[in-house]
Amino acid sequence: MRGRALLAAFFTALAPGLAASQELPIPEGAALVADTVRETGTYALPTGPARNGPPPVIRQEGEVRLRGWRIESGTDPSRIVAPIRAALEQTGFEIVLDCTARDCGGFDFRYGIEVLPPPEMHVDLGRFHALSARREAGGDGPVAISALASRTGATAHLQIVTVTPEGASPAITTGAVSPAPAPAEDIADRLARDGHAVLDGIAFAPGSATLGARDIPALDALARWLGADPGRRVVLVGHTDMTGKLDANIALSRRRAQAVRQRLLETGIAPDRLGAEGAGWLAPRAPNASAAGRAANRRVEAVVSGG
Repeated sequence: MRGRALLAAFFTALAPGLAASQELPIPEGAALVADTVRETGTYALPTGPARNGPPPVIRQEGEVRLRGWRIESGTDPSRIVAPIRAALEQTGFEIVLDCTARDCGGFDFRYGIEVLPPPEMHVDLGRFHALSARREAGGDGPVAISALASRTGATAHLQIVTVTPEGASPAITTGAVSPAPAPAEDIADRLARDGHAVLDGIAFAPGSATLGARDIPALDALARWLGADPGRRVVLVGHTDMTGKLDANIALSRRRAQAVRQRLLETGIAPDRLGAEGAGWLAPRAPNASAAGRAANRRVEAVVSGG
């Protein structure tokens, strides 16, 4: 019920014409896991499918707010988006984009838009639904909103982005956020649920494969998970930002994975339980257009291995 209440409050604030008592048909158990605000920022609102490159966008300026929900019932993405579209149309929004995975442009679309990083948001390239809308609201321009829903296994994810220009009515209220689990403590759950987990807290300088701090809670948590069952194995996959040639970045990302592997070997994990590979910049978790996005892409993930 908490997820319903939060999303109902969102639409109540978004448009005065939507009754506060209206129940939106989102799945039971939707939990708010992310709420970030850029008080003055720019958001690239997708307005069409990607065709041989990033999707077309309209750059919206104002307060940019990104929220993410996790839905453990694994509802189909289109069933999540449909009531959002209906509510937006009811309150005067113009729908400028409504598409699903392949029709949106698949990989090019997903990696051409802004998406919350895991674990707050996961996007299955073959199973997502995107929606964009705008409405004139006075002030310095229209209010814009985008919704992105996806499903991975038994878990669905929903991201909603709103842009409120200066002088316009607020597009979203400030609600209490259920804090997401600490990444180090959530690794076991993520490995069980998704089969992979980003090792948060590992930071690499551009072009470097050197691990910094000795105390990295995510590595401690992974070591405990491996230590609990001698049959467990993982492949450590290194990643880079999109700077330089692919071959060089694959080599660099492999060295990053090997550095993490070496740190885990020092905890007593047997070598045959730890693989190390590199993906270069082929699987970004954030856009590479900003320094923050590039830093997020320089990472190592643990992927559960069958042997």
